[in-house]
Amino acid sequence: MPIATPETYAQMLDRAKSESFAYPAINVTSSQTLNAALRGFAEAGSDGIVQVSTGGAEYLSGSTIKNMVLGAEALAEYAHHVAKAYPVTIALHTDHCPADKLDTYIRPLIAISRERVAAGREPLFQSHMWDGSAVELEENLKIAEELLADAAAAKIVLEVEIGVVGGEEDGVVGAIDEKLYTTPGDMWRTAEVLGSGEKGRYLLAATFGNVHGVYKPGNVKLRPTILREGQDHVAQKLGLPAGAQPFDLVFHGGSGSDLSEIRETLDYGVVKMNVDTDTQYAFTRPIVDHAFRNYDGVLKVDGEVGAKKAYDPRTYGKLAETGMAARVAQACEDLRSAGRS
Repeated sequence: MPIATPETYAQMLDRAKSESFAYPAINVTSSQTLNAALRGFAEAGSDGIVQVSTGGAEYLSGSTIKNMVLGAEALAEYAHHVAKAYPVTIALHTDHCPADKLDTYIRPLIAISRERVAAGREPLFQSHMWDGSAVELEENLKIAEELLADAAAAKIVLEVEIGVVGGEEDGVVGAIDEKLYTTPGDMWRTAEVLGSGEKGRYLLAATFGNVHGVYKPGNVKLRPTILREGQDHVAQKLGLPAGAQPFDLVFHGGSGSDLSEIRETLDYGVVKMNVDTDTQYAFTRPIVDHAFRNYDGVLKVDGEVGAKKAYDPRTYGKLAETGMAARVAQACEDLRSAGRS
């Protein structure tokens, strides 16, 4: 199937919330990790989201070129072609973009999509993330409001973050303190400024103790009920029926979370969960295993010639793709999206 159209993406998000499941959003940094993600979604029978961070986009353009827009655009164009071979629908997304990179990442990408839409084509990406967690809420929402208008004109969904995700990802560092927990008041203020759909569709990354990176279960205290309390508060303010969920929520920093906590968030309106750390490991682990098992083949030891088939990147690349695809499929099972393509 082709990459999701704006209409199809909206249907994907609506269905996820109404049926209490979420799509894994898999970070990719190469054509090979993209292929692994697509394979994993297909093997799970799940639609999904593939996303590119600022650092990933830089890397995609070439490690010495470091052009985020070039890298993201190239990956997206490639994805528009190869996704056609898989029996699932995929949306393309850009991950965390802080304030100092807006003019060199999100805004140019939105402009590209606006030009495509004006020419009768689909946008390049289906959604973009503005990470305003490092600035005060009012400034965050002011920028978000401007970006939302631009995104809506390009038929793109905007993702915004309020509160702070702890840990570090692509140079964005969040302290582990009380800001890890979004308040109902902050969620209401978000609705006041950004609306509830009339100004354009957006996803909300509200925080409930999330931390990026690697941590063992129990080291970080997640409080998923914060999401329910915020949804209830805003629904009441908007005069919506009891149990209504005005926000499409995003779960960041899920590595090491208990499955029960992950699934609890799905009942509170989470429709997207970012997966990066775990899939990085799942991709790298088979490569290391191959090198250890074929040491004399991948290296020309003591003047020998090695074994070409052992050091051919396709040999260990296929193993890496298989490992990552399996982890993507597991994420689909965890988030209840498996078998729903």
